[in-house]
Amino acid sequence: MTPAELSRTVLRSVRGAVEEQELSVPVPARIVVQPPPRPGCGDYASNVALQLARQAGRPAREVAEILRKRLIGSAGITRVEIAGPGFLNFTLGDGAQAALVREVLAQGDRYGDRSVRSARGVGAGDVAGPGSSPDREPAPDREPGRGPDPDRGPAPGPAPSARDVVVAEVLARIQAAAGVAAVDGGQVAPVATPPDLTALIARLGVDEARWVLLRPAAQDPVRVPERPVQRESNPRFRVQYAAARARALRRYAQELGFGSEPGDVGAPARGEAVGEGPSDGSVSAAQSLQTFHTLLATYPSAIETAARLRAPDRVVRHLEATADAFFRWHDVCPPLPVGEQKPLAVHRARLALAEAGGTVLANGLRLLGISAPEHL
Repeated sequence: MTPAELSRTVLRSVRGAVEEQELSVPVPARIVVQPPPRPGCGDYASNVALQLARQAGRPAREVAEILRKRLIGSAGITRVEIAGPGFLNFTLGDGAQAALVREVLAQGDRYGDRSVRSARGVGAGDVAGPGSSPDREPAPDREPGRGPDPDRGPAPGPAPSARDVVVAEVLARIQAAAGVAAVDGGQVAPVATPPDLTALIARLGVDEARWVLLRPAAQDPVRVPERPVQRESNPRFRVQYAAARARALRRYAQELGFGSEPGDVGAPARGEAVGEGPSDGSVSAAQSLQTFHTLLATYPSAIETAARLRAPDRVVRHLEATADAFFRWHDVCPPLPVGEQKPLAVHRARLALAEAGGTVLANGLRLLGISAPEHL
């Protein structure tokens, strides 16, 4: 079960409770599920009971219990627990992680892109993003790909900076991918490349220049390095390297005569027991795997949040976290056989997970206008 499927399952439980008069509330348009704030609280959590409690005129834990009873036994859900004031914590079945990997690989470069579905309209089973408007037509006073109406005169204000131009361009792509209607109709007026952007690209190269401009939050200053550093201490290089490494694993596996197949990725290597952290206090192997899966699952919602908040830096941060989680998991759960070991089902499953990670990283880099090279 994927997060979107879990969200729709919870939504159906709310709708059923309303139809059978267990709850007297308006059925929400969507249900938000997200990773729990700390380990040991299941795979996903939702505050839907707290949101409905006031409208229902009942305690949140009572609302949560009504929903919990309806959700127990749902396909793909192993356990539903109530925590704190009324949070619902969900533990998914053993096949949930493999199903997520299968979905990412099946969608490929469309994973995280709602624009195709939005063009068809959001159906009853979809989870519509905030502010989404699938049938929106281009603004009548602007043609696709053109600037503002010339009769209105030039736009007021100073000439756009390098940061303004790159952020506006990337934000338009992110909003389109999220299916979120842009306030300006989603069109970006063509502008000449600002001199400071030309100079920055000449100094750092296209990829590094764009990363430097997109990484800071809107209120933070841009910090320009003296020169691009091609090592893992550079977050941009680390993300590209993780994407390239995932592709290299696939090539190496083909040379060994096996391919990927989503499934159980097995226990970590190097004798490290699942759930027991290494002696240096770093994240445990089991938690690294869970974090990696969670970041893959929440990539679409990260795109949606970035579009809604007009914050491309949210995508940058998500890619950084995904690359870091990829390497932490990869180092203790190698996808390729070691030494004289023959390829096993666990290697095919790990290869599939690595490919899913590479897909997410490549998709995110593409949104940012940054290359995802085959070799690095």
